[in-house]
Amino acid sequence: MRLRPWLSVPALLLAATAGCQSVPYTGRSQLLLVSEAEEAALGAEAYAETLKSARLSQDRAKVDLLRRVGARIAAAADKPSFRWEFHLIDDDRTINAWCLPGGKVAFYTGILAVARDEDGIAVVMGHEVAHAIARHGAERMSQGMAVRLGGAALAAALADRPAETRALYSEAYGVGSALGVLLPYSRAHESEADRIGLILMAKAGYDPGHALEFWKRMEEATGGAGAGAGLDAFLRTHPTDAERQRRIREWLPEVREKYGPR
Repeated sequence: MRLRPWLSVPALLLAATAGCQSVPYTGRSQLLLVSEAEEAALGAEAYAETLKSARLSQDRAKVDLLRRVGARIAAAADKPSFRWEFHLIDDDRTINAWCLPGGKVAFYTGILAVARDEDGIAVVMGHEVAHAIARHGAERMSQGMAVRLGGAALAAALADRPAETRALYSEAYGVGSALGVLLPYSRAHESEADRIGLILMAKAGYDPGHALEFWKRMEEATGGAGAGAGLDAFLRTHPTDAERQRRIREWLPEVREKYGPR
C-alpha cells in the first residue's frame, strides 16, 4: 500500500498544520498525518491477518448478541465510511476487545464473563468503538512518525517506504499475527474513550450508567486469583478502576441530558 507523498519539508509542515484536527464530542486537538482512508485500509489488512490465526466462536447465540449490540453502537457512531465487522474469538483466557479503524471489531470470549449481558457488552463496545472514531491509533501512529522519522525523512517514508509505514502502524495498534491484541492506549486516550463510549451508549438507547456496574465487576476480576495474562494486557496503562468510576459518575448527568432518549 502506498500512502500519499509529501516531497519537501515545507510541504510536510503544511501537512502537519492541516493534520491538526479535533476529536468528536470532546473537541481535543490532535495531530493526524494519516488519512482515514489510509488508516481504514491498514486496519482491514490487519483484521484479516488476525482472523486467519484466530479460532472464532461457534456459539451462535453469543455471536448474534455481539453483532446486535455492535449494530446499535455502530449506528450511534454515525460513520458511513466504516465497513463494520464483528467477530467473537474463542479464547476464555483473554479478557479483551478492540476496534480497528474502519469498524473492524473483535471480542474475546474471556471478556463476556465480565460483561455478563447485553448492557455490559454495550459498555465495552462503546469504549472500543470510541477509540476508533476518536482515531487514537492514528494519533499515536502520527506521533511515532514524527519521533522516529522526523523532518524530510517522514515525507520519504510516506512516499517510498510502505513497509516502514506498516511497521509504524503495527506499533501504534499493537496488532500482530501471533496475538492480534491491541497494545494499551495512554491513560488520556482511555479516559477519552470512556467518555465517548458513554455517549455512544446513550445514543444507541442503552443506559450509560451500566458502565459503573461493568467497571466494578472488572475491579473484582482484577483482584481475583487466576485472572490471567489477558486481563493484565487489557488493564495496563488504563486508569485505576476507582478513578475511572469517579469520572464516569461526573460525566453521566451531562451524557444523559444531551444524548439520552427523549
